[in-house]
Amino acid sequence: MTAEDDEVDKSSAPLIDHLIELRSRLMWSIGGFFIAFLVCFFFAKELFNLLVIPFKWAVSWAGMTDQKVELIYTAPQEFFFTQIKLAMFGGLVIAFPLIAAQIYKFVAPGLYKNERHAFLPFLVASPILFLMGGALVYFFFTPMVMWFFLAMQQTGEGGEVQISLLPKVSEYLSLIMTLIFSFGLVFQLPVVTTLMARVGLLSAAGLAEKRKWAIVIAFVVAAVLTPPDPVSQIGLALPTILLYEASIWAVRLIERRREQERQARERDEAAADERRREAAAAPADPVNQA
Repeated sequence: MTAEDDEVDKSSAPLIDHLIELRSRLMWSIGGFFIAFLVCFFFAKELFNLLVIPFKWAVSWAGMTDQKVELIYTAPQEFFFTQIKLAMFGGLVIAFPLIAAQIYKFVAPGLYKNERHAFLPFLVASPILFLMGGALVYFFFTPMVMWFFLAMQQTGEGGEVQISLLPKVSEYLSLIMTLIFSFGLVFQLPVVTTLMARVGLLSAAGLAEKRKWAIVIAFVVAAVLTPPDPVSQIGLALPTILLYEASIWAVRLIERRREQERQARERDEAAADERRREAAAAPADPVNQA
């Protein structure tokens, strides 16, 4: 039995112990999400006002600084359910590190030691990349999208009918949540590709060969995940393509490191074989023969 097999055998447990462990991890995850949900719901109005700031920037970019930023709701319960939806989204984002840690703690005993060490960096990189995608949406793409929509307004001058943008609170929240989710999901591309490369499902050459298809798929996915406007669609497709190129670079690094480890292992095995041959070819000690 190898050391790795012995390591897995030591971590094995009866089914009932796995179910108890799973229940414990689920309770921690649900409890963390519920507490984060309550905190976000308590500060729901403040969080919504924070999310409206990109809309204010768009108004400023459109040269409409004298116009009051106003959102409406047309059903009595609309803003209440909007706050619940916002609290759920914020609670999930805040509780994600805890949920990911509970998933890792449940899965880790069934992994080899080197697999656990390989998985940990991705556990850290995933929320960081999601936050990077969300920050890009908040500081750039949401103001750009809202500026695009504001540019469609008509002032009513020259005999035109006045057409003003009065977004509903639920629709604005759905827009910014969709953008944050879409960009956060796309920013996981390097994590997914490098994980698949570690288990041998992907290669840098294969990714580079399928680059043309990846560009087409990036625009198709952007058209599905984002609102039907060219600004957000192109804005999501371009980072996706850049992340795809970054994934190719990351996979090449993994393959290079794996090749270096293979060569080092072969050198160690060759050196060990050489030492064994030398020991076998060495003359016997005459004292011991006597």
